[in-house]
Amino acid sequence: MAIRVRPGASRTAVGGAHDGALVVRVTARAVDGRATEAALAAVADAFGVRRSAVTLVTGATSRTKLVEVDGGTDAVLRCLQGT
Repeated sequence: MAIRVRPGASRTAVGGAHDGALVVRVTARAVDGRATEAALAAVADAFGVRRSAVTLVTGATSRTKLVEVDGGTDAVLRCLQGT
């Protein structure tokens, strides 16, 4: 699935959609991969899976990333996107 990372937020939150991607807001800044790691941890928490179940497929340096969530369901994704 696609996620859109928004680094430097006032609090970490997962929800909403941006061009079909799940929006992930993280407090970490986009320096040395910190925002990416925080986003993957937030996605794991939102889906109720371990961090190791979330894998970055592409987009390590981009705000839009493709991730794979082992054990994630479409129903949870739709709920998080608000659709």
